[in-house]
Amino acid sequence: MARRSRTPSPSPAAPESEFGPLLAETARAWRQRLDERLKPLGLSQAKWVALFRLARMPHAPTQAALAAEIGIEGPTVARLLARLEATGYVERRQATGDRRLKVVHLTAKARAEAARIDRVAADLRAELLAGLDADEFAAAWRILVELRRRLGPLPPP
Repeated sequence: MARRSRTPSPSPAAPESEFGPLLAETARAWRQRLDERLKPLGLSQAKWVALFRLARMPHAPTQAALAAEIGIEGPTVARLLARLEATGYVERRQATGDRRLKVVHLTAKARAEAARIDRVAADLRAELLAGLDADEFAAAWRILVELRRRLGPLPPP
């Protein structure tokens, strides 16, 4: 049976103990909602996450760097990239100076798709954040940024 997350209610009793689980559930729910909206584009969550992240990286990454960026293992990213390559979204090229490394390049088709993903994500973000108090949002942002800083770099998958 699928686990249903509860809708949280403000609790005066030690909200710190529920902060991590609430943050994780919120992130998962946001991603699922975005996934629902991207289904009409015919992209699985794995594909749109990879395209979304690739489009934001300042340079074409190696397969290993992409795997670390999206939090999956090397063999898994290799299979994902094979599917993306077969559909014309990416090209894998040998790295200059090291034939063992593959560098992942987005195609024009993928850049157009990433722009569509961006628009859908922006619409969802606008809906979810509409009406929130600007000062409270700024405080929440500062807290999340500080927590992320304290957690340090992510370990490799």
